[in-house]
Amino acid sequence: MSEKVVFSPFERRASLALSAVYGLRMLGLFLVLPVLALGVADMPGGQNPAAIGLAMGIYGLTQAFFQIPFGMASDRLGRKPVIIFGLLVFAAGSFLAAWADSLTVLILGRALQGAGAVSAAVSAFLADLTREEVRARAMAMVGISIGLSFVVSLVIAPPLYGAYGLEGLFLLTGGMAMLAALGIGRMRAHPPQDRSTTLEPQPSLIKAVELEKIRAWPLLSHSQLWRLNLGIFSLMAVQTAMFVAIPMGFAELGLPLQDHWKAYLPLLLVAFLGIVPPIFWAEKKGRFRPVFLGAVGLLAMTMLGFLLADGQGLGPWLVFVGFFFVGFNLLEALLPSWVSRVAPVGQRGLALGIYNTSQSLGLFAGGLIGGLMLAAYGRAGIFAACGLLLAFWGMMALGLKELGRRSSTRSSPPLASSGP
Repeated sequence: MSEKVVFSPFERRASLALSAVYGLRMLGLFLVLPVLALGVADMPGGQNPAAIGLAMGIYGLTQAFFQIPFGMASDRLGRKPVIIFGLLVFAAGSFLAAWADSLTVLILGRALQGAGAVSAAVSAFLADLTREEVRARAMAMVGISIGLSFVVSLVIAPPLYGAYGLEGLFLLTGGMAMLAALGIGRMRAHPPQDRSTTLEPQPSLIKAVELEKIRAWPLLSHSQLWRLNLGIFSLMAVQTAMFVAIPMGFAELGLPLQDHWKAYLPLLLVAFLGIVPPIFWAEKKGRFRPVFLGAVGLLAMTMLGFLLADGQGLGPWLVFVGFFFVGFNLLEALLPSWVSRVAPVGQRGLALGIYNTSQSLGLFAGGLIGGLMLAAYGRAGIFAACGLLLAFWGMMALGLKELGRRSSTRSSPPLASSGP
């Protein structure tokens, strides 16, 4: 039996530092998600549901557009300066949104936030600083930081909004981005060159893109990967659209915005406990497909439940929000790992780039869907649109092939979700 490879002290520090930087940025981005739809009500233009949806999702569009250019620039100019620049762009967008006196200016600020798209550059920096044998664990640490950021944001955003308003949340977001930039500036750009941390040469992303142009289309048309990319697009679209509807539902049922955390915290704890048994069962039996399809079905049925429960009291609403968190968290945990195991070994990086772009476009589409449906049909329109999207995704996901058990001698590293 081969000896398990462990982190060197440098790799452990680098992984923790970059996970913290990534988590700070994502926390700043997630903080406004639970409160934005209601927080803009007093702004000029804040009564326009379509504009609210655009404010929710516009950062996903600019992030998708700038993600690959930032990654390529980090190869030419170095990881640290590009990441720091991207974080400062994100901070500038946050400050612009904080000082916005209309929804139009806030939308511009959100777009500028998304333009600081450093996900690919941070992932590349982490790859530079870790050996292949421990890289999967390093990426998993980033994924955990993203999940924690989402959970923490749902819990702390409502009371912070109650104390400091939307302006205060955006100022805090900008401050966290600047703190993250400071952390990147203090990091070493290269590992110590000794036997324990010697890394394999990292190919230039630009050269890799040139070499992979011919092979990119097979990844886009890969029967399994395009279903998974459709999955993360749909999941992020549903998430963003539902956070147009869920805060409004709580407010109409008598729960003030600053108290929404009292609902989110217990529901998230129950959801996290709820996803552990099916994930363990899938790992033990090698039966990921039924768990995956079951989670998609659960989300689709939850949309029907929201349609029936809307306006029927706080109790039924809480039940379906809880089911939503269970299905969402289960799928968010399964999707990146599935991509990593399906992607060809030499093209996992390209597969991750396509996956992350699909994720960002889903965030934009969800904001747009949420706003347009709210304007035309109210919250019922959001639930119906999300239900139809989930039903379509479920039908397409029927073509996914079972993963089976992980090999004990060789397993593909899980891809960390880059988040919005």
